[in-house]
Amino acid sequence: MTSDSSQTLTQPTNVLGTPMIACSTDPLTGFYRDGCCNTGGEDMGVHTVCVVATDEFLAFTQSVGNDLSTPMPEYGFAGLKAGDCWCLCASRWQEAYEAGFAPPVVLEATHARSLEFCDVEGMKKHAVNKPGSV
Repeated sequence: MTSDSSQTLTQPTNVLGTPMIACSTDPLTGFYRDGCCNTGGEDMGVHTVCVVATDEFLAFTQSVGNDLSTPMPEYGFAGLKAGDCWCLCASRWQEAYEAGFAPPVVLEATHARSLEFCDVEGMKKHAVNKPGSV
């Protein structure tokens, strides 16, 4: 047992109250680049909503100053394309939802902390299964 208080002994839960599943390893996502929408004190953007990118959402987020589609090789970021899963900032998802451009959400891979920022009923209306899952 470690005395490091940053270590968690329980698996994070999703917005459904069950253990989170991974969001994406290709592209590799998550604030900690572990494929999951985990969060912690250093994640000021709260990257907790697992979304499936759409062309409409990517155009919207670029128009409001968060370009997720342009590659940035200096950061190891290939850029997102429609169909990619990604851990999105909770406040960005809510902003897109309110503007009518919310991308689909994989609820099982979306961290429970998202509920502090996002409309849960809106998330449920945009819920999808993770691409490639049954």
